[in-house]
Amino acid sequence: MNQQTNKQLPDSAKKVQNYLITHGYSSEIVEFSDATRTAKEAALAIGCEVAQIAKSLIFIDQGSNSPVLVIASGVNQVDVKKIELQAGLQLIKADGKFVKERAGFAIGGVPPCAHNENLKTFLDPSLLQYEWLWAAAGTPFSVFKLRSDELQKMTDGTFIDFAIN
Repeated sequence: MNQQTNKQLPDSAKKVQNYLITHGYSSEIVEFSDATRTAKEAALAIGCEVAQIAKSLIFIDQGSNSPVLVIASGVNQVDVKKIELQAGLQLIKADGKFVKERAGFAIGGVPPCAHNENLKTFLDPSLLQYEWLWAAAGTPFSVFKLRSDELQKMTDGTFIDFAIN
């Protein structure tokens, strides 16, 4: 896959880059000519382990109709029931329209930060086993690198075990 770094960033990726700069993160957004929409595609493009991909999934809390962000390792599937039991929520998967309106990004490019509103966020503890992670940067073609110990600060998320065993 071809990496592009000196190209003008799309607006969604610029929004993420501006957030990173404003909040003191040194991450630079990298764009690829081929999609990095799935964890496997992203890992292949980047040259990292699939487990180092911090994939962002948006759910809806049925009680409040609020978006809930779940950031999981690229190798893990999310057990929604585990989240519901631990957090006292009732979750359904959000559709593309809801994700775009509430989070501000299209599915396949949802970053862990720079959303339209504050999102209740749950983090996969297995991401902490890696020094470096990669996350979507606003488009299905863009990613950025971050330290795993920055993820909680960046998202104000809570680490809980939600992986399917």
